[in-house]
Formats: sequence, C-alpha cells, structure tokens
Amino acid sequence: MGIDLYNYAYIVYNISMNVKESKKYINTLRTILKEQNGILFTSDLNEFGIPREYISILVKNGELERISRGIYSASNTIVDEMFIFQARFKMAIFSHETALYLLGLSDRTPLSFSVTFPSGYNATSAKECGGKVYFVKQECYELGMQIVKSSHGNDLKTYNLERTICDVIRNRNQVDIQLINNALKKYVIHKDRNLDQLYKCARQFRIHKFIRGYIEVLL
Repeated sequence: MGIDLYNYAYIVYNISMNVKESKKYINTLRTILKEQNGILFTSDLNEFGIPREYISILVKNGELERISRGIYSASNTIVDEMFIFQARFKMAIFSHETALYLLGLSDRTPLSFSVTFPSGYNATSAKECGGKVYFVKQECYELGMQIVKSSHGNDLKTYNLERTICDVIRNRNQVDIQLINNALKKYVIHKDRNLDQLYKCARQFRIHKFIRGYIEVLL
C-alpha cells in the first residue's frame, strides 16, 4: 500500500503546530512568572487563553509549586507570604501591627498578619490561617487605603500613616502598648506625617480627644 502523501503532510503539519503552540504557552507562563515575581494565578490562564494542562506540565517539570488553591509559585522563588495571604483573601487590608511594620513605624516583624475586613464579612478562613482579624463599618473600610510594595516587590493593600495610628489607638486594648508608643514617636518625626489628616481621621472614628492628647505630649 502506498503512502498517502497528503495525509502524511497534514499529520506532520499538525504535530509541528502543536509543538509550536505548546512552546508558546509554556514561554508565556514563564514570562508571567517573571513579571509577577514568581507568582502565578490560575486566573492568568484565562486572560492569556492558556489551557490549564500547562500548569500541570510545569509542576511535573519541577518549575512550579502549588501554594494554595489557584495560586502557584516558581520553584526557585522565596514565597511572599504577605502577597499570598492577600491573594487568598482579596478583601483583606493589612492594618494595625502589620501596617505599622509596612509603613516603617515598627521594626517588629509580624508573627501573624493583622488585617481589616468590612463588617459582616466571613473571615473564618483568614483566622484559621493565622490572621489577626479586625472589622470596621463599610463606610470606613477603604478610608486611608493605599498600595505599598512588599519586600519581594509585590503590591500590598494597607492603610496610610494616619489611619494606622487611629487604628492602633482605638484598638489599644488589643495592641502591645510599647508598640503603640514607639509608633507614635516615629510618626511625629516622620517626613510624611499629616496632622490635619490625622485629626480628620480621628474625628471619623470619634477618638479625636485621645489622638490629640497623645500627639500633644510628643510634639
């Protein structure tokens, strides 16, 4: 029986195209990992039209490790725990003790992550993962929120200087008093401090007298 040259060429062509497509998908995943500091989300696959099987290929190759549901990390990357935590709990905003650390008002590395959620949010999973959870009314949830870079270069949601000072003062029974005192001393000499903004934030939380009393002693 002779060889059907047309079918043979068609098969060879398909194999060649599949190989090229596979290389394209894998190279795209590697580029995403590089641009995202070694982190990959399954949602990235949808954005770039990459079949999920290619994650499995990189896992089998030893290039990827599964960190959590829907989150993977390059095997040669030090995991950014803060970034992963916030990726898992997208409503979490780093606050209180953790915000003090991120803003340079504390040198104490957080043993657990302090985060704030809007009232009514089910934060059971966040607590089970070791989070120290605070709740606030919806209208104050995003007050003073800003983006800072983690030590790994990833974007993190936290609160600004003034909101964080208000948070630790109004929750002073749950925060180490020495941590608060040191943070206040650093705040009053901070180049970016904004006392007007601090007092405005304090009024919203109805702790204006407390804040003013603390600040006037230190100035």
